[in-house]
Amino acid sequence: MKVAIGSDHAGFELKKMISHIVKEMGNEVIDMGTGSSCSVDYPDYAEAVADAVSKGKVERGILICGTGIGMSIVANKFKNVRAALCNDLFTAKMSRLHNDANILCLGGRIIGKDLAKEIVHIWFSTHFEGGRHEKRLEKINLIERKVINS
Repeated sequence: MKVAIGSDHAGFELKKMISHIVKEMGNEVIDMGTGSSCSVDYPDYAEAVADAVSKGKVERGILICGTGIGMSIVANKFKNVRAALCNDLFTAKMSRLHNDANILCLGGRIIGKDLAKEIVHIWFSTHFEGGRHEKRLEKINLIERKVINS
């Protein structure tokens, strides 16, 4: 699976570790920046990852900033993106199981490396349940189309 990953300065260190883990899981990682802990603007990196997911250039994405909030706000502006802010194991599992989330957002200043590693493993190993949840995702898609066309 191709996975785009991006962070701002607050998520840079965690991004390096998570990139390694995602590769170890057998995925191809496309690093979309930032390349250091120097201050940058998170919307630039959220846009790059969300655009790649939206256009189908990658199957999934991971975004990391200080809290994960800003990244998730930007990413969810893109068509076909379901970005989920997951700073615990339960939301990581449910974001995939019920919402078929395709971008994982994390707070680099909120969670530690051990928890981040567990979240990533759960997020990648949990499959969308389908069934009654498919109808709900279709409703999200209808809303998305209405907003884009208004």
